[in-house]
Amino acid sequence: MSFHEAGCRKWGHGLGLAVIVAFATVLGVSPVRAQTKFDARATAAYVTVAGDTLFEVAQRYLTDVGGWRALARLNHVSAPRRLPAGMTLRLPLALLRRDAMPASIVALSGLVTSRSSASTAGEPDTPAVPLLSGRVLGESDTISTGADGFATLELDDGSYVSIAPNSHIVLSILRKMALTGIEDHVIELQRGEVANEVTHARQSGDRFEVRTPSIVAGVRGTRFRVNQLSSMTAVEVLDGTVAVGTSASGALDKAGHAGAPSQFVAAGQGSATPNGGAVGMPQPLLPAPVLVNPAKVQDGKLVTFDVEPAAEASGYRIQIARDADLLDLIRDARVLVPGATFADVPDGTYFVRVSSIDRSGLEGLPRVYAFERRTNELSATASAQRGSHAYRFTWRASRADARTRYRLVLSRHDDLRDPMVDAVDLTDTSLVVSDLPAGDYYWRVVSEQHDRGRFYETNGPVRAFTLAK
Repeated sequence: MSFHEAGCRKWGHGLGLAVIVAFATVLGVSPVRAQTKFDARATAAYVTVAGDTLFEVAQRYLTDVGGWRALARLNHVSAPRRLPAGMTLRLPLALLRRDAMPASIVALSGLVTSRSSASTAGEPDTPAVPLLSGRVLGESDTISTGADGFATLELDDGSYVSIAPNSHIVLSILRKMALTGIEDHVIELQRGEVANEVTHARQSGDRFEVRTPSIVAGVRGTRFRVNQLSSMTAVEVLDGTVAVGTSASGALDKAGHAGAPSQFVAAGQGSATPNGGAVGMPQPLLPAPVLVNPAKVQDGKLVTFDVEPAAEASGYRIQIARDADLLDLIRDARVLVPGATFADVPDGTYFVRVSSIDRSGLEGLPRVYAFERRTNELSATASAQRGSHAYRFTWRASRADARTRYRLVLSRHDDLRDPMVDAVDLTDTSLVVSDLPAGDYYWRVVSEQHDRGRFYETNGPVRAFTLAK
């Protein structure tokens, strides 16, 4: 049983007809010439209209117009140039034309390059060029992301493929079968990670596969990730079911079948397969961690997130995107500690996704939060007034206007309890405090602003100084 056929039966579908498509495509020859025999039961129906001939039908739907002879034999047609209207012809699926389909770049960030494969044998491939949003790619094109690169593709059926940093993929097969509309998508992941949101199959022969040097993951409508690491391949399923089988170099066998799947990984499960080893048994993914203070406005120079530590986690992943589905990613960090810091994030509304990583390297279930990035840095100094026992406290907000108010808190305690000074509703950017006795002091400036109907409070860091006797 083929990999695709087994997957179809698992989900209650019939024969995986797209395997026939892939076989002829991989060999690089016309299916008519690739095989002299075909399964007469694997056919699609075509109802003739007035004026049809077998030659025209073959020209319209088959890979090779010479296939009209096979149509004549299969349908017992003795007069190929005179077909009555309303006649039902059986067209072998193995002979139907497969048309190349496009993939569009819908989101892009950082360094992402692509290389187009040569259209004619013997011609060199084009050099790698930077990708631009909106670019249309095709079958056999490659995409590479740099350390800060993210890209999301939309396929012709509405599926999305998001490519993580330091990844390299090949759009191996992007085809639609004539007459039937059966779709065939195969993504080769040679390095890095892809996250996939696959639309549900419209027909039993539809196929979507991600292939790595170690495994092939086939789906029929799901959300899942495939991460090709140096020692193993991780598959993590968020929705639906993924069939995972071994795939030595991803090649098909002589019968046109991929390796039979050895595991079905359900939603909320993952599989870690050692490179060159047997497919890993499905195991539960870690639950999503909880973000600390999710309502916090990110107003500092750096965007900082902390998550509540998870007992079974050996690491964490924290990602920032412009959309809740994380198709338009801009930052991605895998860390050993429960928190991460990001620089150079412009003001705006974003979404952060947090997940735990278990000891086998599988990333757990994610949790997504919305947050606001509104930079307002507070700088402050304190200096002794010459010839007196007074101190001048001075500050500045990077996002200040006439409506900005300030608060100065001065205490003898590092937690600012029992303040000696708690001056509120200040409009000036400095304040003199007199007659301070010797000792240690701790202080903070707070900025208070109303903007577009919302109140923002920015707390500067707690600062300290010692006034000697």
